[in-house]
Amino acid sequence: MNTATFSRTWDSAVGRHTDSLFLVFRAESGEVCEWTYGEFDAVVTRTVGALRAAGAGPGSPVHVALRNCPAFVALWLAASRLGAWLVPVDPASSPRDIARQAHRVRPAVGVCASTREAAYREGVGDMVPTVLVLAEDAGDLNGVGTPLSMLCADVVETGEQAPRPEDRLAVMFTSGTTSEPKGVVLTQANYAHVATVMAEAARLRPHHRWHVTLPLFHANAQYYCFAPAIAVGASVALSAAFSASGWVPHARELGVTHASLFAAPIRMILARTAGEEPPLELEHVWFAQSLGAEHYERFARLVGTRPRQLYGMTETVAIVSADSSAHPVHDVIGTPVAGRRIRVTDPASGNPAAPGTAGELQVLGTRGRDLFASYLDDEETTTAAFATGPEGTWFATGDLVSRDVDGVLRFTGRVDDVIKVSGENVSLTEVEAAVAQAPGVLEAAVVGVPDPVRDTIPVAYIVARDPNEPPHAEDLDQWAAHNLAPSARPRAWHLVDELPRTSVGKVRRFRVGS
Repeated sequence: MNTATFSRTWDSAVGRHTDSLFLVFRAESGEVCEWTYGEFDAVVTRTVGALRAAGAGPGSPVHVALRNCPAFVALWLAASRLGAWLVPVDPASSPRDIARQAHRVRPAVGVCASTREAAYREGVGDMVPTVLVLAEDAGDLNGVGTPLSMLCADVVETGEQAPRPEDRLAVMFTSGTTSEPKGVVLTQANYAHVATVMAEAARLRPHHRWHVTLPLFHANAQYYCFAPAIAVGASVALSAAFSASGWVPHARELGVTHASLFAAPIRMILARTAGEEPPLELEHVWFAQSLGAEHYERFARLVGTRPRQLYGMTETVAIVSADSSAHPVHDVIGTPVAGRRIRVTDPASGNPAAPGTAGELQVLGTRGRDLFASYLDDEETTTAAFATGPEGTWFATGDLVSRDVDGVLRFTGRVDDVIKVSGENVSLTEVEAAVAQAPGVLEAAVVGVPDPVRDTIPVAYIVARDPNEPPHAEDLDQWAAHNLAPSARPRAWHLVDELPRTSVGKVRRFRVGS
């Protein structure tokens, strides 16, 4: 029987690495604060007391709308120990979005920043009994008179039972690139599992340090960075916010060895990093989503190692595959990791896809352990996502990949990201990665538009690298003629100031052009 919980994972790390550095926090001001595992465990204990005093207990939802800050980490670990469950959301959520979230989860406690308190309270209304308002700095943990320090002062341990593996630990709302977000339900066992699997996948050791600039309310920072660091007693350097121009110097300043990013932030870093910036000497870099070959090679030189593309999603918890080859490349998501079993099926027939042909990726696993438990209050969507066969439970990812004769996978895009142009399959994801390398282009989104002759045609929305000298459509047409297959060439170019994005830089394609 599996008895692993994330609460035990943290307690074990504290016992084995009490005096080792756990968290290094860099505020936007440049101030840096540090905590050892033992020091941060004392913070977690106080935060458990604060949550109890605010009305949370085992099974209680705690709604957290905070930027990257030490209090976020403390609340996450405290919820784990208490047996409560965290609902981490984008702190920039509108009052309308906050109201929808609160209505769905009915939090016992809400947590927000003082700078966004008005919008948060407007959203939650009277649905949340207690709202804790924090500053999102080190003073939330170390200062006197803060909600976390005041509330825990007179709270006595109540002797709750330790959380069980199947107990809920979080509900994460997906980033919604092609539709509105779904609530992904995750268990204590999910987080314990991802901690050990991702530590091994990254070959993480206690002396290593993750560089975390992606938002903590997203799966990447929790799954791929913090959880595995805790599993082995490594440290994490957490930045309050992502800075494209500051990413490289901050990584150098904080002494990081590991990093995890998406393709869009990588392109921003390349665009904003000064040419004279000395390269880093990182040991390991994960990246997700499509990068063009030129951008990949430039970033590899900048960080001092060849980044390895991985594939995973909130629902798969740990990654499904990664490029673990001796010479990683820009367009391979590698082979299955950690005993993962997959199948690639034709979306129309359900039969196995032929080698080199795009098909839907499906993953075999156990719900609540190496796959998410369910979608929040959505039995219909949950049922549609899973299929039970002789081997066990298969999860349909909704993503398209191709697999060559050696079993190496390449990501094509979401099922609805592939369009038919005069009978030819065109991956919008791949076209976007290519167009982002065109002269004068900073970033791009490509959508499919109905066409009476060709069925569907690709149309590009681009952001200029220099707004004062944007690229001309004629020049982009010429570039496309030399760099893209005829079916993949955008038939129109639209210049926009910015693209609609999720908090981690993914393009919300369903909002492009609207």
